[in-house]
Amino acid sequence: MKKTLVSALTTALVVGAASTTFAATNPFSDVPSDHWAYDAVSQLAADGVIEGYGDTTFRGNQNITRYEMAQMIAKAMAKSDVSAADKALIDKLAAEFSDELNNLGVRVSNLERNADKVKWNGEARYTYTSTRDKSKTDSKSNDDELLLRLEPSAEVNDHWHVNARLDASTDLAEDKGDGNHGGSQDTNVTLQRIWAEGQYGTTNIKLGKLPMQIDDNLLFDDEISGAAITTGKDLKLTLQAGRFDLNGDTNNEAVQKADDEADDAANMQSVGLQYGKDKFSIGAAYHHLNSDAFTKMGPSYKASGDEDNADIWSANLHYAFDKNVALGGAYAENTKADDYEKAGTVELDYKGAQQENKGTWGAYAAYRYLGQNVAFDSSYDGAWAGTKGWEVGTNYTLFKNTVASLKYFNGEKLDSGKDAEKLFGRVEFFF
Repeated sequence: MKKTLVSALTTALVVGAASTTFAATNPFSDVPSDHWAYDAVSQLAADGVIEGYGDTTFRGNQNITRYEMAQMIAKAMAKSDVSAADKALIDKLAAEFSDELNNLGVRVSNLERNADKVKWNGEARYTYTSTRDKSKTDSKSNDDELLLRLEPSAEVNDHWHVNARLDASTDLAEDKGDGNHGGSQDTNVTLQRIWAEGQYGTTNIKLGKLPMQIDDNLLFDDEISGAAITTGKDLKLTLQAGRFDLNGDTNNEAVQKADDEADDAANMQSVGLQYGKDKFSIGAAYHHLNSDAFTKMGPSYKASGDEDNADIWSANLHYAFDKNVALGGAYAENTKADDYEKAGTVELDYKGAQQENKGTWGAYAAYRYLGQNVAFDSSYDGAWAGTKGWEVGTNYTLFKNTVASLKYFNGEKLDSGKDAEKLFGRVEFFF
């Protein structure tokens, strides 16, 4: 252990002095931005164990090389005065990047590398919503929900992991008990996602019931049962295909009504191209869906009532002015729908709550237009399908791993012009 620490300390000093030279000849592939190591290094940076890049920041939204990641881990291994939790993170990182560390002169045993192959993340959260829809007779509805989410990830080999998401939720507004005394069960436990994920250089492969890979905010906040492949570095190509549950947890009333008369699941094929570098990103995508549900969505979808397809084109643009302020937007159109076929959003973001850093906060202002015949399942907590208007929100880290969010939407229904309003509040506990 002493030899390891001495070697790590020596390496950290050498790396700090020669990082520019090493980077120019780096032989290792990028670490994808959704790799678990980013969260681990971010936590170590927040705890003061490492300083990330030279400007004392850790740019977790950018891919870095495995060699650069190993440099940070080597510096962390050189620290002796760290907490037990941080020591555990360092050990996991050292096991994951043992080959790169060995090339830096830092030895990691095979026993450490094989340890802790199953990792768990999760959250417990409380959500309150109050919605006012003047197009309805009973225009006001309130809802309270508790949710426990578990997200295990298991290593299969150097290239493959298996991931899952398990949700257990209960509706506090109903609170009808456990169903043993005539009341209906208000608790729901579901295996939301389970997929295998492989990484080969800059190519990522997902198989199973996996999170939507393209347009997951504006159009599809749900899972797809099938496969997806993403390849590229700055310019990324994504292909996905499978079955998409239109009804799911959607807030789209048009889809919900159609589900009463037809099979809501749609066959889906998508292709997306996204370019992102430094402060700027731009992308476009195409989605083709086929489902009997589209024929039941009424004359606003297709006057003849015999169109069971959706062909959707989308585009997005995002620019970060600095580390605090960013502006983004997206647009989509369903060429098979007659009305309410367009959706779009423009959003200005300021900072953002970091779950590991107490006192950090953020705010945003956005305009949403969500045509119900294209925004089948948008992810926004304020505006919902079939509405347009302004949405504002803020979030704040109350304590380490405890984040509170508040959002407010004010607009109108697209079909009736009646007022639509929503207040959304959430407290999340991450572990």
